[in-house]
Amino acid sequence: MKTVRVCAAILENDNGEIWCGQRGYGEFRGLYEFPGGKLEPGESPRQALLREIREELDCEIQVEGFFMKAEYDYPSFHLDMDCYLCRFVTSPHLLEHLDGRFVPKRQLMDLPWIPADVQIVKQLLETR
Repeated sequence: MKTVRVCAAILENDNGEIWCGQRGYGEFRGLYEFPGGKLEPGESPRQALLREIREELDCEIQVEGFFMKAEYDYPSFHLDMDCYLCRFVTSPHLLEHLDGRFVPKRQLMDLPWIPADVQIVKQLLETR
């Protein structure tokens, strides 16, 4: 099975709320996700994350640190995702998402998440 390497930003604000993006395209349209995307050849996960956030949200973020590695087997590929704790430096503008908002941690599981991101939400609830 093919492995796809991606990175994701867990964006937290000063109130401890987590930014959740509602996917605007593809098979998982309408479900929530942490923004990010595929690494390009020669890119580090942090470089890819900064690029992907510019492409998806037209803004800048500060990467504060590594949070976890998430892995998930979709029917056609294995997802290998590095997840980083981040903060917005400039305000986001939705370019690929239907909705994007900060949500209190206790309400994160109330949202419908794409399959690979459920484990990240659970880890956030256990450790933060």
